[in-house]
Amino acid sequence: MSGSVLVTGGAGYIGTHICVALIEAGFTVSVLDNYYNSNPVSLDRVAHITGQSLARIQGDVRDHKTLSDALQQSGATAVIHCAGLKAVSESVQEPLHYYDHNVVGTLRLLEAMAQCQVKTLIFSSSATVYGNPQFLPLTEEHPLAPTNPYGHSKLMVEKMLRDVFTADPSWRIGMLRYFNPVGAHPSGLIGEDPQGLPNNLLPFVAQVAIGRHPVLNIWGDDYDTPDGTGVRDYVHVTDLAKGHLCALQQLAASKTGHCTAINLGTGTGYSVLDVVRAFEQASGQSVPYRIMPRRPGDVATCFASPQLAQQLLGWQAQQDLLAMCTDAWRWQSDNPQGYTNAL
Repeated sequence: MSGSVLVTGGAGYIGTHICVALIEAGFTVSVLDNYYNSNPVSLDRVAHITGQSLARIQGDVRDHKTLSDALQQSGATAVIHCAGLKAVSESVQEPLHYYDHNVVGTLRLLEAMAQCQVKTLIFSSSATVYGNPQFLPLTEEHPLAPTNPYGHSKLMVEKMLRDVFTADPSWRIGMLRYFNPVGAHPSGLIGEDPQGLPNNLLPFVAQVAIGRHPVLNIWGDDYDTPDGTGVRDYVHVTDLAKGHLCALQQLAASKTGHCTAINLGTGTGYSVLDVVRAFEQASGQSVPYRIMPRRPGDVATCFASPQLAQQLLGWQAQQDLLAMCTDAWRWQSDNPQGYTNAL
């Protein structure tokens, strides 16, 4: 495979791993990022891993001129759209902030892409579009009923993309619904670097293991699950990145335009205590925890059906929970403060 791809939000956690996968597969990569929740050092690390430089454009996806200039300068024939905000709790407190970045940002991107006649797009969607599971595993046919502004913003974008395709069926659009990306590149050079207190389980576990926090709060141990703690589908970020390669290949090979939503998950659920034990095994460190009351809105169990990804993309997650924790620990122990003060 070859060609030029623009990755919005390419300096972020998932974006950097996608950039590595693209470059290693022979693509020319340009990154558009405003570094709102990321660090430009991450792109230096991508260049180090791949041995190749990548074009960088500092700018915001809500700025039409920046987008059209980036598309023209990069010569991109496809866009992978990772830029956006992603913290559920923050979205509840600042919903307009989320609609502005996630929905308006995508609107501006689509306008610029249409203007530049670039009609191949992979969108970073989320399993939050499903809301509370009515049946498991979650297939792409599950009712879409998100329970927070973050999930609403992702679903609004999915609807917008479907409308764009209906109006112009020459578009090729893949909407990839991520489950819970974790882990890091095996080099230990790039990984998840949350700003402030981590919103997700695994980076919090890693920060407890490294000593940045004294204890992990486990929110509820009385769910109807094997050990009483919540069960989620965790997918290694490098597997997730490969899913984007498979989606690009599938879009390029298609003789007609289409707009398709596809789950990227393992199909296996792990509990909070499963994650804690696996991380202790991977790191050799103790992860002290305390049981706290359930949080409103949390569900007991959520995991994907990955069958459509296997069928359409030929993609299947390869790495298990221990590998996810081992790579996350390597990243955390090699970069105890993330990219802060990185050389």
